Amino acid sequence: MAENRRIATVTQLNAFLRALLDNTPVLSDVWVRGEISNIKFHSSGHVYLTLKDEGGALAAVMFRTAAQRLSFRPENGAKVLARGRVSVYERSGTYQLYIEEMEQEGQGELYVKFVELKRRLEAEGLFDQRRKRPLPRFPRVVGICTSPTGAAVRDIINVLRRRWPLCRAVLCPCLVQGEGAAASVAAAIERFNREGLADVLIVGRGGGSIEDLWAFNEELTARAVAASEIPVISAVGHETDFTICDFAADFRAPTPSAAAELAVPDAAACAERVAQLTQGLKTRLGQKAANSRRQLELLMNRAGITGFRRRLGEMQMNVDSLSARGEQAIRRRLRDGRQSLAMCARGEQAMLRRLRDAGHALASCAGRLNALSPLGVLERGYSVAVSDGKAVRRLGDVSVGSELWTTLADGKIRSVVTDKIDEGKDNI
Repeated sequence: MAENRRIATVTQLNAFLRALLDNTPVLSDVWVRGEISNIKFHSSGHVYLTLKDEGGALAAVMFRTAAQRLSFRPENGAKVLARGRVSVYERSGTYQLYIEEMEQEGQGELYVKFVELKRRLEAEGLFDQRRKRPLPRFPRVVGICTSPTGAAVRDIINVLRRRWPLCRAVLCPCLVQGEGAAASVAAAIERFNREGLADVLIVGRGGGSIEDLWAFNEELTARAVAASEIPVISAVGHETDFTICDFAADFRAPTPSAAAELAVPDAAACAERVAQLTQGLKTRLGQKAANSRRQLELLMNRAGITGFRRRLGEMQMNVDSLSARGEQAIRRRLRDGRQSLAMCARGEQAMLRRLRDAGHALASCAGRLNALSPLGVLERGYSVAVSDGKAVRRLGDVSVGSELWTTLADGKIRSVVTDKIDEGKDNI
C-alpha cells in the first residue's frame, strides 16, 4: 500500500548518496591512476576532465585553488595520479572525483602516437612555415569538410552569413569520428582540390576527447591537408585542443566559429573602412587644394608676378585696341563691298537693256536674211533646176534629153528635157 512505501525526492536521494560517500573514509582521501581525456579549462579557473583506463571512465573536477598549485599543465592523453575525494554533485546526480593534488605518471598510448607522428612529419618539413599559403582576402566560395549533423557546420555557416553574405558555403560531408573517419576527411579535401570547388577550406569538428579527435591526428589526414592546393584552416575541437592537422594546415583556428571568422572578412568592418578611407581622401584633397590656393596667392603677390600681371594687362589692352581697329577695317571693307555690289548691279541692268536691244536688232536682221534666203524664195513658189550639178540659168545650159533635178520648197522633181523654147523669138 502507498502508506507503507518509502518515497524520496530526487534531491533527497542525491543528498543521501552524497552524505554516504562523504562519510566513507576510504573515499574521502583516495589516489586514482588514469589517463586524462576531454579536459576543459574554464574561465573561472576550474579544470574539468575525465580519468579513464581500459575498463571505465570517471568524471573529475579540480577547483581553481588546487589547479593553481599544479607544477605542470595537464593535457589530453597524459597519464596522472590524482588524489582527492569522491562525492556526488547533487544538481546533476553524478558522482565525481574532486581532485586536490595531481602528479604526472606517464603519457597515454594515443598521446605517444601523437608525439611520434608529429616529430616525424615535422622532420619531413610538412609543418614548415614557408609552405603555408595566405588566405584569400575576399573568397567567393568557402569549402567545409565536416559532419553534416554536428554543431560545427551550423556555427560555421552562421558566422559566414553574418560576416560576409557575398560568399557561398559548400559542404562536403565526411565522417569526423570513428573507423574510416581519416579516409573520409582526406577524400573530402582531395575532392575540393580536384574539382576546384572552393577558394578556402575549413576542416574540422567540435570538441571531444582525444579519441573523438583522433581522425585529425592520423597521418593520412595530415598529408591530405598539407597537399591541398586550396588554403586550409584547421578547426578541430576547442581552444586547448591541438591536433596534427593544426600543424599541417595553413592556419589553425581555436574553434569552428573562429575558423569562419578567419576565412572571410567582416562586411560591416569593410564598409566602415571604406567610409573612413573616403572621408580621409576628401580631407586630404581639401587640404591639398587649400595649400595649392595659398601657394598660388603667394606667387601672385610676388613682385615678378605683379609685374607680369601688369604686363599682361597692357598686352590685353593692345589686343583690345587691335581688335577694335580690325573690326573697323572689316566694317569699311564690308561697306565698300556693298557699294561695289550696288554699282555692279546697276551695270548689270544696263547690260541687260543693251542685250535686249541687240536681241531685237538681231531678230530684225534675221527676218531680212530669211527673206533673201533661197529657201525663202522657194517658200514663195519659186524652184531651182539643176543639170549635171549646175544650176540652169539659160537655155544653153541644157540640151534636149538632158536630165534635170528641180528643187521645190518641200522636195525635188526628176525630169528629162524634151524641147527648148526661146522666149526671145516669135513662135508661130
